[in-house]
Amino acid sequence: MSSESRHTSESPTDSSSASAGSSSADGHPSQFQLLRQRRFAPYFVTQVLGAFNDNVYKNALVALIAFSGIASGASSAGQATMLINLAAGLFILPFFLFSAIAGNVADKYEKSFLIRRIKLAEIVIMITGIVGFAIGNLPLQFAVLFLMGVQSAFFGPIKYGILPQHLSKQELVGGNGLVELGTFLAILLGTIVGTQSIVRAADGNTWPVSIILIVVAVTGYLSSRSIPESPANDPDLQVSMNWLKNNLSLVKYTYKNRVIFQSILGISWFWFMGASYLAQFPVFASDVLGGGSGQAGGNLFTLLLALFSVGIGVGSALCERLSHGRVEIGLVPFGSFGLTFFGAWLYLATPAEPLGVGIGLLEFLSTSNGQSIVAAVLGIGVFGGFYIVPLYAVIQARSRPDRLARAIACNNIMNAVFMVLSAALAIALTAMGVSIAGLFLTLVILNTCVALYIFRQVPEFLMRFLIWILIHTLYRVRTKDLANIPESGAAVLVANHVSFVDALIIGGSVQRPVRFVMYHKIFKIPLLNFIFRTARAIPIAGRKEDSAMYEQAFERMRQALDNGELVCIFPEGQITRDGDMNEFRPGVTTLISDRPVPVVPMALRGLWGSLFSRSGGRAFFKLPRRFFAKIELVVGEPIAPNNVDINDLHRTVHSLRGDKR
Repeated sequence: MSSESRHTSESPTDSSSASAGSSSADGHPSQFQLLRQRRFAPYFVTQVLGAFNDNVYKNALVALIAFSGIASGASSAGQATMLINLAAGLFILPFFLFSAIAGNVADKYEKSFLIRRIKLAEIVIMITGIVGFAIGNLPLQFAVLFLMGVQSAFFGPIKYGILPQHLSKQELVGGNGLVELGTFLAILLGTIVGTQSIVRAADGNTWPVSIILIVVAVTGYLSSRSIPESPANDPDLQVSMNWLKNNLSLVKYTYKNRVIFQSILGISWFWFMGASYLAQFPVFASDVLGGGSGQAGGNLFTLLLALFSVGIGVGSALCERLSHGRVEIGLVPFGSFGLTFFGAWLYLATPAEPLGVGIGLLEFLSTSNGQSIVAAVLGIGVFGGFYIVPLYAVIQARSRPDRLARAIACNNIMNAVFMVLSAALAIALTAMGVSIAGLFLTLVILNTCVALYIFRQVPEFLMRFLIWILIHTLYRVRTKDLANIPESGAAVLVANHVSFVDALIIGGSVQRPVRFVMYHKIFKIPLLNFIFRTARAIPIAGRKEDSAMYEQAFERMRQALDNGELVCIFPEGQITRDGDMNEFRPGVTTLISDRPVPVVPMALRGLWGSLFSRSGGRAFFKLPRRFFAKIELVVGEPIAPNNVDINDLHRTVHSLRGDKR
């Protein structure tokens, strides 16, 4: 048995347990431990080297066009902009043409085998690119750019589809964050190497960059040989070569899952904006900022790309920290708001006249415009990381395993469509005489409209954002034994009732969606009502108060359990008025008498005395005593339905709560 096949017997959970000796501040293993494990490290190195090589070649070509005109003979900024946007479109076009086929291939075959074949193809493509550079043939160079896009289109579904096969659900956000961090650092280094190797070379000498391209391609292949096997998800799948039919059927199928498809649209929109910014940076640096067409302009362009790439890398890495290892889609609106804010900042900071002639980096950074542009571009990158990492994790977590690679392929198709549209929009606006500043303003306006559309179509994004704000401003939530909650299947969660936001704290901490049963007057509280409705909470009234609502609530609870969902009940039936637990009402036993599912006891600790409790007066009508207050959610072991006694359940929850109210 080969070493690769032996490694596949190691489960993600086993591996993460082995590395649990190094943990982050909140108790879960650090994502960076994955970089020392074979189930992740060779894959990470391979995809980083691929992204690096793509950007070395692409930016060397862009530098030839924008800063020397050697390859194109472009004599004006307008011609250079046209060629640069054409290059961007050619690289993206294969994602539209071949992603559906690539998704089918990735689901049908073992992934490490496919990666090695793709890396061999990269070596051949790079050799062809070196020939194109050597003879100065621009059409051949553009053809190589297209082939690089083909290679990346086939790698994309594997790149994200392989992660859930080697990582646990708790590691997905951290793993995706590392992938985005590595990718954008590779973009940064590739941009620096590709650009500087051209602008610093005498007479456009391309041999230094050519040597780098072939060495990195070979190294990437060698690294790919250590990637552990990833069994085929759907080996019986029939692969059709009809790209148009494949694309249409793939998009149509993915559209049925609303959250996944809207996540794909969100990612695609980010790449529309990202491609728009990146395509304009060369001319923005040389003409608008005054760097010129020589080395000074190349340095400014490299700085802008560095800020954008480092920003996304930092934002991607911070996602794991801000989401505490969960797939936290509440970060998506946060990222979108930041993209709008810093996009507007960049527009306002763009000078009406060049800041100088051949302006150097130090001189640029000493100007107020320069400092504002640095902050704006960095901010766009950071909030871009907050925006896209949770969306990738949503696709991976909510897709069927045998459809995951095709979901990623659908994402790549939509990304390609949006990025080609980005290039088309930039070309059209440039032809109409719209300035780069005008294009930046257009992106700000469009981003606002798209964000409103997505959040209206999937209010779950905005709901989770409001919950995330709550538990990251007023509170610091610590959880204990969340693993006691079943990862799948129906169960009833039972908790003490301390405040009006108990459901939000629990919903923001538990990884699975939870259907809360709550008193109808709490359900109707303004603002909270939006969150409760979006989370499909179940309003209930006392039998004597409204017998119809009471019966309807139990019917909806039964239906939720039949669907395999989690239902959370506060058996006290009311929020405590003195901090002590009230007696439990028999609703739990009534529910499980004909729906025998496990009951999971939980306790909220530390909420008594908060703004949303009845301590010290009416809830909401007093100032919070402190921000970032420490509260806890403690989860007990599941209780079999035939062992549930309402008084024993009360004692269990009380014991979990302890003296900390």
